[in-house]
Amino acid sequence: MSSCKYLPIEAKLAFFQGPIDRSEPFNYVEDPPEGEPRRNYGENFQTVAISDIRGHEHHFSLDRDAFEIVGGVESSSTYETFDDDEAIRRLYYPEVENLLLNYVPDAQSIVLFDHTIRRSNPNAARQPVNQVHADQTARSAELRVRRHAANAAQAEEYLRGRYRIINVWRPINGKVESSPLAFASASSTPESDYVKIEHRYPSFNGEILGVKYNPNTEWKYCSGLDNHERVLLKCFDSQTGVAKRVAHTAFSYPPEGIDVKGRESIEVRALVFG
Repeated sequence: MSSCKYLPIEAKLAFFQGPIDRSEPFNYVEDPPEGEPRRNYGENFQTVAISDIRGHEHHFSLDRDAFEIVGGVESSSTYETFDDDEAIRRLYYPEVENLLLNYVPDAQSIVLFDHTIRRSNPNAARQPVNQVHADQTARSAELRVRRHAANAAQAEEYLRGRYRIINVWRPINGKVESSPLAFASASSTPESDYVKIEHRYPSFNGEILGVKYNPNTEWKYCSGLDNHERVLLKCFDSQTGVAKRVAHTAFSYPPEGIDVKGRESIEVRALVFG
């Protein structure tokens, strides 16, 4: 059961702190217009207990907890595959699609719509995100369906059925030694903890969710995640009666002064229909 208690570590996580003027929170994905801040909200740092679920991964599921660990995944992708976006789409995307069709209950069709490589390197284009968040609101999930469906008629058909957005996460340089992922069991994260943030791109505005600190939230991580493992993070689910989304973040671990390799990972985001 997701309420099981496993050996915890303590780490400081960055939670959402609302704008001082109580305005609607926003964040610019790229450089903001002159005179505007990149974002208008702050961070509330809190030390929390994070339980290691290694050895108990099977206790957690997408429908109950909004995350799931899949092990023993065979892959023909190499480290070099992830240096080239075209190779990622050609070689790795089919693996992700097959994984989702095989492991997500009732999945019938998949649309992979983007990916991100993250490296714990100050010179990297994208680094691990050390802020508690969730990736999709109900509105932004619907807009994703409309944006990526073949046409308006197909979008309406998809929206009448069950649709999910799932982030498929994996390391690409072997066992994770630093900046691991923490994820909160959805059953311990009430909807009132989520705050909509306008996510401003150069050509359109999307929505993500900040997460307020709640001492009752149950935080988990899985130590030593390796290349053959995948973390499925549910970003949204249109079906009622199941976990809707998972709050998650990278966190600083182990303590400073311990020499470990930097984490390198890829996340692929997918629309799952059925």
